[in-house]
Amino acid sequence: MNQAEVTKQVHQALNTVYEAAHMEAGGQMVVGCSTSEIAGGRIGKASVPELGQWVAEAVLNWCREKEIVAIFQCCEHLNRSLVMEKEAAQRFHYTRVCAVPQPKAGGSVPAAAWKMLKNPTLVQFVQADGGIDIGDTLIGMHLKPVAVPVRSDLVDKVGHANLVMAYTRLPYVGGSRAVYE
Repeated sequence: MNQAEVTKQVHQALNTVYEAAHMEAGGQMVVGCSTSEIAGGRIGKASVPELGQWVAEAVLNWCREKEIVAIFQCCEHLNRSLVMEKEAAQRFHYTRVCAVPQPKAGGSVPAAAWKMLKNPTLVQFVQADGGIDIGDTLIGMHLKPVAVPVRSDLVDKVGHANLVMAYTRLPYVGGSRAVYE
């Protein structure tokens, strides 16, 4: 596995969610990632900072191109808080918290993203429009309430890690007389 392979798989996953969600500029994409799982290990047991850099860079480049807000979920050692640009956190009125992610306390991807962002901050929770979960990191708590699973024939793993993808939709309200778009 090399950087080009990882970047390709991450971009395929992001494109799959983006297209399924009909996401627009300004939308939010949450990414959870276990570099241990990508490398074929067990989540939380063998963090690989180099893989974290590759994934964070792939996500940030893709998000910049699509004008999507990149959000990186930390591990349970930081209560699954999230790394993102401070300006976006303020725009969405997210509650900021105080910590700086490290490879073994937050995760290799959020730690790398922290260093790559212009003005990073950590927030307690988000309600993203879509997300990719590389290695079963449980991003569901950071999606808007009605999450729709996404499947792809192109990509179902990043490295050795299982890949789960989802986007959100507006809740259907009303009853038998309601009309939906």
